[in-house]
Amino acid sequence: CAAPAARRMDFMFSLLQVLSLESDVLPEYKLQVPETTWWILLHYSPFKAFWDWIILLLVLYTAVFTPYSAAFLLDEHGDIRQRSCGYTCNPLNVADLMVDVLFIVDIVINFRTTYVDHNDEVVTLPSRIAKHYIKGWFPIDLFAAVPFDLLIFRSGSDEMATLTSLLKTARLLRLVRVARKLDRYSEYGAAVLFLLMCTFVLIAHWLACIWYAIGFVERPYTDNGWLDNLAEQLGKVYNETDSTSGPSVKDKYVTALYFTLSSLTSVGFGNVSPNTNSEKIFSICVMVIGSLMYASIFGNVSAIIQRLYSGTTRYHTQLLRVKEFIRFHQIPGGLRQRLEEYFQHAWSYTNGIDMNAVSLTL
Repeated sequence: CAAPAARRMDFMFSLLQVLSLESDVLPEYKLQVPETTWWILLHYSPFKAFWDWIILLLVLYTAVFTPYSAAFLLDEHGDIRQRSCGYTCNPLNVADLMVDVLFIVDIVINFRTTYVDHNDEVVTLPSRIAKHYIKGWFPIDLFAAVPFDLLIFRSGSDEMATLTSLLKTARLLRLVRVARKLDRYSEYGAAVLFLLMCTFVLIAHWLACIWYAIGFVERPYTDNGWLDNLAEQLGKVYNETDSTSGPSVKDKYVTALYFTLSSLTSVGFGNVSPNTNSEKIFSICVMVIGSLMYASIFGNVSAIIQRLYSGTTRYHTQLLRVKEFIRFHQIPGGLRQRLEEYFQHAWSYTNGIDMNAVSLTL
C-alpha cells in the first residue's frame, strides 16, 4: 500500500511542478512547511497555482479584447453615454468590470502571499510581504486594475471616452509579469513553440487594431483610405447620414488582420494596400517589425523543431553505425539480430545517455 501512495504523491508533486507558475518548484525550503499566521497564503500552494492560471487567462483575455475595444469600437463611444439601459448594455463592459474586480482581488491576495528572500527563506510576516509587494509589482497591478471606463462613464465627452479606452490598454502591462513567469516553460520545446506562435498572432492582432484606428481617424479627411477602398470592394459604401453604413466590424477586423499577417510574413498580395502617408508609415513599421520577428521567433522555431527531433536523429544515426559494423565484420544472422535487439533495448532504457559519463560526473 505504501508504494502506490508514494507514486500518487510523486504524481501530485509532478503535476504541481508543471502547473505552478513560480520559477522555483520544489526547492529545499518546501520540504518543511513554514509556520504561517492567519490568512497568509503560501506562494507554492495548489490554490495559488490555480489562482495564477486564472489571472493568466484574464490577462490573455485583456491582451485580446482591450485593444479591440479601444480601436474597433471607437465609433460606438459617442453612443455609450446616450444608452438608456446604462453601463451594462454592452457585454464587453460587464466582462471588463468582472476582470477589474478579479484583478483587485489578486492585489489583495498578493498582499497576503509569502515570498522567498535573498537568503532562500520563506517570508511569512505580513508587514514584510506588503513592503516587498509595494516595492515590486504593486504599482503596475494597481494601474491595470483601475476601472477607467466605469469611472468616466457619462462624463459627456467623446474625447474623454476615447481616452478611457486608451487608458484601458494599461492592463497590457501585466503581460510583462506573465511573460516572466512563463520563462519556466522554456525547457519544453513544444511549449516554447506554442508560446512563440501565440506571441506572433497576438502582435498581429495588436497591429491590426492600430491599422484600423489609423483608417478610422483619417476617413473623415480623405476618401482614399483603406477603409473606403474596402467599402467599394464589398459594395458597402459609407453614407455620412447613416452611422450604420459601410463594412461591418467583422469585415474590417478580418481585413485588418489579413493585412498585418501578410505584411509581417512579407507575403503582401497588394489587395489591401496603404494609400495615405500615415498608412504608408505604419506599413513601413510593420515590415520592420516583421523582419525582426522573423529573426527572433521563426529562427527559434526552426531550432526548437530541430531539438524536438534530435533524439530520433541520434537514434537512427547510432542504429546505422551498428548496421555498418555488422556488415563490415560479416556477423552471422542470429548474432546480428541479437546485436540489433540489444541496441534497441539499451536505447529504450537509457534514451541514448552515456551512463558511464554521467556516473563519472557525480
